[in-house]
Amino acid sequence: MTDHYKGSFFGRRVGKPLKDRQTRLIEDFLPTIAVDPTTQTPQDLKSLFGPEVEQVWLEIGFGGSEHLMHRARQNPAIGFIGVEPFQSGMAKAVASVHDEGLKNVRLYDDDATKLLDWMPAQCLDGVYQLYPDPWPKKKHWKRRFVNQVNLTRIARALKVGCQYRFASDIDTYVDWTLAHCRQHPSFEWLAERPHDWREPWDGWPGTRYERKAIREGRIGRYLSFERLRDGQTDL
Repeated sequence: MTDHYKGSFFGRRVGKPLKDRQTRLIEDFLPTIAVDPTTQTPQDLKSLFGPEVEQVWLEIGFGGSEHLMHRARQNPAIGFIGVEPFQSGMAKAVASVHDEGLKNVRLYDDDATKLLDWMPAQCLDGVYQLYPDPWPKKKHWKRRFVNQVNLTRIARALKVGCQYRFASDIDTYVDWTLAHCRQHPSFEWLAERPHDWREPWDGWPGTRYERKAIREGRIGRYLSFERLRDGQTDL
């Protein structure tokens, strides 16, 4: 798939200047754990990790990496690929992987659509997208990552029966995501009762964005969608 939005789904990439150690880790260590979609697509995405990895999950926009690192520590048999274009967030993740010696994390610092297009079909066991930029102004809605084209990208890479998980504290983006996923033939919303979307998933560590939302009086919603077999994106 080559249909790319002529812009970006993320905001600024550079914030405060990095500290000297962060710069060294970005320059010297990140290349050893980075995913490079300019290389040939592997037949099995697990080959990016060691032989102990049995599944691969993707987190699109990991922010400060709290959730990504927590999941990686708790699940050494799962390989986690984290995407985050914002330099400060990437620097935090790189430092955590380096200092803790985590072997089951790989990172990518650019547009997630390029990575999804590069991945082999039916290679992911799960996808997280947590508290993404809601682009609240109507004129910016085209920059929201959730749309029919990107959902098809996720569906192509996600194994049938596995889940795409989305969290947000912005009601309009929750409604937007529900509408787009329910319109898409590859996804089915799994909620059967209010608890299923009001409470986070098992082992949830929270994120700084969630804590900020709670302080400001907003409530997070946690949506789970199952990848269906539809015949359109199974190729």
